[in-house]
Amino acid sequence: MLTAITEQEYKALAVYIKRHLGIHLGAEKKSLVQSRLLPALEQRRLESFGQYFNYLERDATGAALRELAARLTTNHTYFYRESEHFRFLASRVLPELERAVTSRDLRIWSAGCSYGQEPYTLAMLLADYFGDRKLSWDTKVLATDISPKAIEEAKRGVYKQEDAEQLPERWRRAYLQPQGEGLCAIKPLIKSEVLYRTLNLIHPFPFRKPFHVIFCRNVMIYFDAETRNALLRRFYEALAPGGYLFVGHSESVSREETDFHYVMPAVYRK
Repeated sequence: MLTAITEQEYKALAVYIKRHLGIHLGAEKKSLVQSRLLPALEQRRLESFGQYFNYLERDATGAALRELAARLTTNHTYFYRESEHFRFLASRVLPELERAVTSRDLRIWSAGCSYGQEPYTLAMLLADYFGDRKLSWDTKVLATDISPKAIEEAKRGVYKQEDAEQLPERWRRAYLQPQGEGLCAIKPLIKSEVLYRTLNLIHPFPFRKPFHVIFCRNVMIYFDAETRNALLRRFYEALAPGGYLFVGHSESVSREETDFHYVMPAVYRK
């Protein structure tokens, strides 16, 4: 019979989670962690959170850590979320980049992409903005998430029609197709424009070329100030000069801890 998580077990798990995922868990999260992780214990017929902790530490494949991350984080998002970001990208950022990026290799990263709504929205926006000019540009969007399950769902590209209601009507007509009752699918034209990868953001970035735009929205809410500021400094280094960082409206960028310049709410520039 499963027992409730003890204070000692919770502290050990919290330290492990902070070290491997960057997620900060205060004492107030104890009951939430217990409820989120109990199914993992039941699935493996473990009788205590101490046994579960031992299972995490013994696993050398990384699968246990990825499952832990998926259970603790909430992959809640929708298409065209925080629409002012996308309008600003289309009206100001892309015209600037179209003039400045002479290589025509436009590099945009959706970090913490969840089930794919954000990177697909970006791909639709790019297709709409460039139109026929897109043939001479490389505008593929990199989309990363720590959860392999979220990445696999994103690759499928099938959603409830109601999830896409925020999109402009012309985008829904051009880039979505019916997929059974109440469902819609991303058309191949857009699916092929998004490259999905699993990535833990607290690990060193494996990228050789800088990005022009990074979206990392509603991800850093899970991190404490130290982890958040360290990630922001690495985002700064990963951006090309003049590049833009978009964060969630509930998140803040410390201008004392980083060199980012404030542009508008939740938008910063290198």
